[in-house]
Amino acid sequence: MWMILGAIAIIAGLLNVILTFQKKDVKWFRFTSLSFTALTLCTFYSINATWVANEDWSALMDVTPTMSKVLWISTIASILINSVSLWKQRKR
Repeated sequence: MWMILGAIAIIAGLLNVILTFQKKDVKWFRFTSLSFTALTLCTFYSINATWVANEDWSALMDVTPTMSKVLWISTIASILINSVSLWKQRKR
């Protein structure tokens, strides 16, 4: 589920940038991208909580260290991608 939400966040962020450079007002894509980024993080946290509740330590040890770094990078990238439209908008 978190992969789907993450993919939607990336697509909305890219549409945000593309349509901003085409001089269109795209507030909703920015909102959608950041919202789906937050939902992706919440979903991953929920999966980890389930693994802890089920005492599935091997899943936690395999997935969490790598994915925590990926989620940090993805969140920072989402913020930067969506801020492009804000900077571009101010220059108009």
